[in-house]
Amino acid sequence: MLSDKKLFLFDIDGTVAIDETLIDGSRELFSHIDSIGGKSIFITNNSTKGVRDYMEKFRRMGVETDESNFITASYAAAIHLRAHYPGKKVFLLGTRSFAGELRAAGVDVTETLEPGIACAVVGFDSELTYRKVELLCELLLTRPVDYLATNPDLCCPVGFGAVPDCGAICKMIGCAVGREPLFIGKPNRVMVDLCLGAAGFSPDETLVVGDRLYTDIACGVNAGVDTAVVFTGEAKPEDIPASRWQPTWQFPDVRALLNALRE
Repeated sequence: MLSDKKLFLFDIDGTVAIDETLIDGSRELFSHIDSIGGKSIFITNNSTKGVRDYMEKFRRMGVETDESNFITASYAAAIHLRAHYPGKKVFLLGTRSFAGELRAAGVDVTETLEPGIACAVVGFDSELTYRKVELLCELLLTRPVDYLATNPDLCCPVGFGAVPDCGAICKMIGCAVGREPLFIGKPNRVMVDLCLGAAGFSPDETLVVGDRLYTDIACGVNAGVDTAVVFTGEAKPEDIPASRWQPTWQFPDVRALLNALRE
């Protein structure tokens, strides 16, 4: 039941905020969760920012958070790379913030075609240049390296509509190299598992809330927890019947979710 939920795992872009503006009802929803002894964790596939960047963004929007409130795709990627490629070079196509987060986690990051690269990683890169694309294509076509990416999202909601996300960048790369990456972020269940391990709530007490069926809702389904889709981002009500990924609940927005929790 919805009333049993204590751990709320929110997508950010298109779910609780767009750009630097909170979606109506978000602040009240976070306060309600606090009042029932619950916890909000923001699980985002957006790898352009690190955890501290997101803390500052939420502060600007009037919401106080700490590091325990965020699990990002870049953080999940750092954990994966540290575990599977210890002491090995990793080529990154991503932002400076993403590179800094990986280096802080002990990952040996390079953005040039040095000898000894074991893996290539792609993130949502708001600093993308064609030279970066060329280097990645050369690496994937000429060396036997593994190929990872943070997330398959095709677009990221912004104030004027949307911009290409990591999944779109990977499709462009795929047209040239004929390879698809392994995605570390949503819909991979690892981000939910990290939250469950850190917060101390059970899967039955957990709800994933997001605006995308193939990442947010799929992530919850893959992790065995209930899900709620909101229609303030990518997904529309007419998308639900044909989707492989069926949400437990559907709401027009997070205010409607808040009203349901208060009933």
